Amino acid sequence: MTVEADHGTVLVTQRPAGPDAPPAIITDLFGALTRHGLSLVDVTWEQQRLHEFRRWSVLDMLAAVDLDRLTPLDRTLVWNAGRAELTTKPGADRLERQADAECRRWQDSNPTVSAIMQACGTWSRYWNEEEAHHETAFNRLAQLTGMAPIPDETFIEFRQVFPDDDMLRTLMLLAISEITAAVNYGQCQQVIDDPGLRRLFKQVAADEIQHRNYFVSFAKALVDSGEYQAKDAFAVAHLFLREDGEILGSSRDQVENRGTHVNWWDRLERKAGEDDFRPEAVEKKQQLVFGALKKITGIEVHSREELEDTWMDLVGG
Repeated sequence: MTVEADHGTVLVTQRPAGPDAPPAIITDLFGALTRHGLSLVDVTWEQQRLHEFRRWSVLDMLAAVDLDRLTPLDRTLVWNAGRAELTTKPGADRLERQADAECRRWQDSNPTVSAIMQACGTWSRYWNEEEAHHETAFNRLAQLTGMAPIPDETFIEFRQVFPDDDMLRTLMLLAISEITAAVNYGQCQQVIDDPGLRRLFKQVAADEIQHRNYFVSFAKALVDSGEYQAKDAFAVAHLFLREDGEILGSSRDQVENRGTHVNWWDRLERKAGEDDFRPEAVEKKQQLVFGALKKITGIEVHSREELEDTWMDLVGG
């Protein structure tokens, strides 16, 4: 199954695409590597085709923004987005390193899982490049509009690499992080008047959804392999969606001081005299997390309470 074929949407397919088919994310990666006999070269080719199909220019995107038309709120949204995007490169660097380690660990005992991990690590180069577009676009725009500059010390602080974890847990966390970013950017679009800036936020949101779909594909393949357990995906979802969980972002009464990495969505700032706009949309994020869980594990839940009960049942089982 594929969805709309343009640069603002994300293509997915349950089967390997034919040579003349539009590029798409292979959602049944385990089946592609086993039943359909795809090699890593085949999978990488599909990754490259989709990456090139969706590639866009930061220079062209910024040229379409009318700087004189931007409101104080517009500039604050750009300023916050630039800082949030600074924290993404460490995630991509960590994913590449961790996926390679998992690839080597499974190479003898389960070559299919090894191939899944290598496909994930290989794709991280595209994720890194696309996130570089987001980071540079927002931070350059903030600079052009006279927003407070980012000190080198802050830049380096925001590059802290996340601690390693179980690979399924890592992929679920990254999927939720992309859901958070995509929904936040979608909310920002609704309060922006300038068409050029609105287009930039729309494009970045579409990229984040594409990244979410890749993480879901890799996570589903691990569960399908039988080597990783659904309970770990539910554990991470519960961490985010529990009462006062991280899905609430900067609206929480108390935000963790991790000391290991930065999540700017927890720290959103506004300037004096501005409306207190916070792109939280928690209900929408929850529904997208439930959808990701269903795709990864095949288990359907509809509320935080059902999620917690299911997680406890899986742990107990």
